[in-house]
Amino acid sequence: MMAVDDREMRVLPPNRGSYAMTTDPPLTPMIRKLETHAPLDAEDRAALLALPHTVRTFDASAYLVREGDRPDKYAVLISGYAFRQKLTSDGLRQIISLHIPGDMLDLQHLHLEVADHNVQTLTSADVATIPRAAVQALARTRPGVEHALFVAALVEASIFREWVLNIGRRDARSRLAHLLCEFAARLDAQGLTPGRDYDFPMTQEQIGDALGLTAVHINRTLRALEIEGLIVRNGRQVSFPSWTALRQVADFSVRYLHLGMQQV
Repeated sequence: MMAVDDREMRVLPPNRGSYAMTTDPPLTPMIRKLETHAPLDAEDRAALLALPHTVRTFDASAYLVREGDRPDKYAVLISGYAFRQKLTSDGLRQIISLHIPGDMLDLQHLHLEVADHNVQTLTSADVATIPRAAVQALARTRPGVEHALFVAALVEASIFREWVLNIGRRDARSRLAHLLCEFAARLDAQGLTPGRDYDFPMTQEQIGDALGLTAVHINRTLRALEIEGLIVRNGRQVSFPSWTALRQVADFSVRYLHLGMQQV
């Protein structure tokens, strides 16, 4: 992420109509995301775009994968946002990851037969589904694609490790600042930052479920960050008057996002 001291962080997630308005092939965001971490040649890109797929629009909170399912399709988020979550036996929810356009929502199901968590849309979203067998066959015949998918899975694991550290060892102020920094950095890396404000698409309850805090605690912490001048809020619109200061509070480094090219 290219951040300089005391600039305003400018992030605006794409609106729900972004997919409908673009002339790019539907799987273009997936290729852009894969190429964030691994090289793909022209033939790799063409083969990925040629994968059979169906695009559907889902309302917010729709289940894309349920724990215990045996997915036979591979889902790619084209527009909107999604999250993964797990539930305790008494119904308590932990959100374990957030997903932005281009993310592959169930990469592990290329090799694991049974879903061990749930995947839901966070906002209304366009999702492309690809037959699992088609992706597996392409990976077997295109080493560049196989490498890119493998690296994407490793990056997911790296993000999970950082989330464990964030929830387990940082205080509420740092946890929330870190979540904001990560989301902004990931959007920036995909070129999804055309506006001046950052529209964080989570309720305070959802933020709490991601950070292991109550909604009341999240509300207090947001207000504290605002009083300190680290964020400016207008509804769900947030801007960052001092990106450097917010990163320091968050103990945030982009290293774990592995945004550089990982060569074969």
